[in-house]
Amino acid sequence: MPRHQTSRREWIKNSVAGTAALSFTPTIHAHHNQTRGAANRSVLLNQDWLFSSEPDPSALQPEFDDRAFARITVPHSVAPLSWQNWNPQSWEKICTYRRRFPLPRDLTGHRVFIEFEHVMIAATAVINGHKLPEHRGGFLPFGYEITDFCKEDNVLAMTVDSRWLNIPPEGSPKGPKSIDYLLPGGITGSVRLLAFPQAFIRDVFATPLNVLSSNRTLEITCWIDAASLPQAPLQLEAVLQDGGRVIRHSAARLNLRRRGLSQATLTLSGLEHVNLWDIEAPHLCDLVVTLFLKEQALHEYRTRVGFREARFELDGFFLNGRRVQLFGLNRHELYPYAGRAMPDRVLRKDAEILRRELNCNAVRCSHYPQSEAFLDGCDELGLLVWDEIPGWQYIGDEAWQELAVRDVQEMVRRDRNHPSIVIWGVRINESKNDPALYRRTKEAAKALDDSRPTSGSMVHLSTDNWLQDVFAYDDYHSAPDGSVGLVPPVPGVPFFFSEAVGQFSYGDRGFHNKYRRAGDVKMQQKQALYHAQVHDRGAADPRYAGVIAWCAFEYGSLLNDYAGVKYPGVADVFRIPKLGASFYRAQIDPRERPVIEPNFYWDFGSATPSGPGKDLAIFSNLEKLEIFLDGKRHSVLYPDRAQFPRLKYPPFFADLTIDGVSKPELRIDGYIGDRLTFSRSFSADPAGDELLLRVDHPAILGDGSDATRLMFQVVDKFGAPRLFAGGLVTFWIEGPGVIVGDNPFNLAESGGAGAAWIKTRPKSTGRIRIYARHSQLGPKIVDIHAVALRDAKRS
Repeated sequence: MPRHQTSRREWIKNSVAGTAALSFTPTIHAHHNQTRGAANRSVLLNQDWLFSSEPDPSALQPEFDDRAFARITVPHSVAPLSWQNWNPQSWEKICTYRRRFPLPRDLTGHRVFIEFEHVMIAATAVINGHKLPEHRGGFLPFGYEITDFCKEDNVLAMTVDSRWLNIPPEGSPKGPKSIDYLLPGGITGSVRLLAFPQAFIRDVFATPLNVLSSNRTLEITCWIDAASLPQAPLQLEAVLQDGGRVIRHSAARLNLRRRGLSQATLTLSGLEHVNLWDIEAPHLCDLVVTLFLKEQALHEYRTRVGFREARFELDGFFLNGRRVQLFGLNRHELYPYAGRAMPDRVLRKDAEILRRELNCNAVRCSHYPQSEAFLDGCDELGLLVWDEIPGWQYIGDEAWQELAVRDVQEMVRRDRNHPSIVIWGVRINESKNDPALYRRTKEAAKALDDSRPTSGSMVHLSTDNWLQDVFAYDDYHSAPDGSVGLVPPVPGVPFFFSEAVGQFSYGDRGFHNKYRRAGDVKMQQKQALYHAQVHDRGAADPRYAGVIAWCAFEYGSLLNDYAGVKYPGVADVFRIPKLGASFYRAQIDPRERPVIEPNFYWDFGSATPSGPGKDLAIFSNLEKLEIFLDGKRHSVLYPDRAQFPRLKYPPFFADLTIDGVSKPELRIDGYIGDRLTFSRSFSADPAGDELLLRVDHPAILGDGSDATRLMFQVVDKFGAPRLFAGGLVTFWIEGPGVIVGDNPFNLAESGGAGAAWIKTRPKSTGRIRIYARHSQLGPKIVDIHAVALRDAKRS
């Protein structure tokens, strides 16, 4: 439904040139749906914004004197943030943004739209003094046709309301502590100016059919938006490409009988030789749909297609006819210093971490739709996705519920061409049954995409008034021996676990386990074992489709937190793996990457004066480990298949209690058969410690918005993390970049590891040199290059 709650029928009737600033369903913007071709443009408006943290109605007028405003780029957070101690009062206010832009002369006669990727959490835009309808909701795109209001030089002003409002997931009278994650406000995504001909392709939904048969086809549904009726019939052409090679094409003649939206369907057949999209080989094709008038291309729409069949059955999840055990983690899209205001490069990196570093095949977007850049990464890497509407336990009043239904519609419209998405989460996370509401949300999803099942995480094992297709259960309970427990599957419906482990105190009750790198060592060591237990036991019954455990990364929260951070992540807020990640990092074929990951620190400081102790897990994908202390063989270890019979790569267990006097060097050799495959060493002597300094990307776009992570950590001479390393790290920067992060950074608070993000300056190119100096370990230097867009495409 369009965003000011106009019905779809009314919107279609009114969506014509000359209508005052209608909001639109923004499926035309997507990263791989960039509108290209004849007579259409997309202009990024992320630079040259002006910002004030104060509301001022006069600042919405074009003639307002904004010289006192701060110059910023978007994405942007309205409040300065550290990596911890977030305070909602710092962003719960109404702020003002302003942006001047010229309308290019070649756009005369075109329809002009403004689109916002997402704004947290309510926004009212004003173009040249004309107020546009308010948008309420912080996770999905929205936009307006502004054709009638554009001039040669334009002023776009916007109020962003980041207070606690009656908008999902917010609205509870209990305030920010009523949901498990914090949501700093701002223009948290990109802004674009879009221009189209009088008739253009507003949306395309490409549905692969009969994927596993010899009659593989692609059904393409197109929505044409015409402000006026063309003088001659239109032609619609669809071309499927694989690596630039045309596979199939189809065309249809269109006789539009009315202004507004019209629908047309094309079918491509004979596609049995197209490679399938799979988690191991995520093959993607390009679909190009072009609208012609008298053989002249008016508008081109591009999207990507992955041919795959995904089914949840009583006996598990099946991808392309093959049973696949879901092995994943939940993800929050929250970052230190920025909240949700991160560029595409950083968002896509999370998909890479989940798939390539933590070896997950599935992720749940908890508990809101996440950025399309992240979903693009999931498509490219073969990471299965649960896409979910905003919410956390609370269900609000009728107006709130209308927004929840709208969120389902907008989420499905935006994301339905992503092959990685295999299930729609259309219930509010862990909410009570509300048959009237959840009948509507399911019907809304099915009306727009009946190719995927619906679900929503449950905390009660009952299908009474449940209404969904797949039963997903958040399981936090202990087995009789105090280890991880899992309930039997609910009879008669597909079943899997949507959460487990988290901060739950197994053997106790409550959610008190805080897995802080700067916290108790024994507590840190429990995390990986709990995750190993839950995935082992999640494979015990073929009725279990798998486990998506809680969770990948730490995040800002006021529930069961420590200094405003919640600590269930197997990686920290900076995306740096903790001991809890050691299990996940080992779950990969050793032919691709041999792994030896101790679930302990090799340290003889005050926390572990006799070494790490007994019953220590070492996670590895090798067949045999040999332990050496100062070069002398200490023990030979084998995988513990008795305790973990269903894991492909179970942990090994060692006794490394040392007399407390000697502090030997540790070496772990790993074997496949009799062949030494991999070896790692660890030093107990802090005299050889150094500061590791590393960036994720050597080159980033010099547009003022792009950024990359600068990770720093105290490590021993072999590169292994040092327990409880402290000290201050201070940064200097040369070149066209800025540091987004705490400077100096106190490593004692984070347990010896941290990160900042390096952001480019607007309209810049050249070397960015970052100097980092540790208060005891000295300096390190790393370089990044800010490049122009044309160079970024080549790299």
